[in-house]
Amino acid sequence: MRIYRHFEQARSPCIATIGNYDGIHLGHQSLINHVISESRAKNLESAVITFEPHPKEFFQPKAAPKRVISLREKLEFFHSHKLDRAYVIRFDENFSNLEGNDFIEILKNKLLVEGLVVGDDFRFGKKRQFGINELKQFGIQVTQPGTIFLNDERISSSRVRDALQDADFHQVESLLGRPYVIAGRVIHGEKKARLLGYPTANVHMFHKSPPLTGVFAVKLDSFFGVANLGLKPTFGGVKNLVLEVHLFDFDKNIYGKHVHVTFFKKIRDEKKFSTTNELSSQIASDVNDVKQFFKL
Repeated sequence: MRIYRHFEQARSPCIATIGNYDGIHLGHQSLINHVISESRAKNLESAVITFEPHPKEFFQPKAAPKRVISLREKLEFFHSHKLDRAYVIRFDENFSNLEGNDFIEILKNKLLVEGLVVGDDFRFGKKRQFGINELKQFGIQVTQPGTIFLNDERISSSRVRDALQDADFHQVESLLGRPYVIAGRVIHGEKKARLLGYPTANVHMFHKSPPLTGVFAVKLDSFFGVANLGLKPTFGGVKNLVLEVHLFDFDKNIYGKHVHVTFFKKIRDEKKFSTTNELSSQIASDVNDVKQFFKL
């Protein structure tokens, strides 16, 4: 998959889709699957156009929703589905003021888009001035697979976000079609947990604020463990969320490794302890709870 950070002149036509794709839930996957099937049927390339930052982070940075997945996790998903091109376009003041006519010109003459697969509520251009009718008027074929529902309610990134905040991982998996995963790279930490007898893998996440916090039963790749996703209040607190995973019966060196942490159950909320002995005792209890959950 080729990744572009701007609208580079394409050499061959494509079927494309456009969206934020936060979470890549089953509704998003329906659009992507239609892009792939249409492009292969017509012997064209497949493409996805997404934005960084999320438009709501540009327009309302303080009120923007927490991201379900990071940009890197998004790109990993596109790559795994063998899309040919991914355009990651910077959403800034210039792009937000792009007129609908100009955007259609980019689609038709620069990206060589012959067909577009979009959702029912798709709008584009300055102040969302254009929609499906304008695309068709300019000769772009539009496919709308239709809304995907779960329990008579539309699947959306907001539903996924709400389920994560409630730690309802069964609901999350039903909406995503897969378990919830946070990816990152294992880095050196302060090693304070090691002094308590519970060494952790410190996972540098590729996004700063996932919509959940607490202590969880997880797997890091294929290894079972207990994770703390939070602000480390017992040790004075930190500004951004930190993901630390204590792995059971594990002695490998994984510093620098790119890993995936899968979430299965929330054990408790994060809390501040008065002493490290209290924290150590609680970790022992958490480990026991997680091992019982996994039947280890």
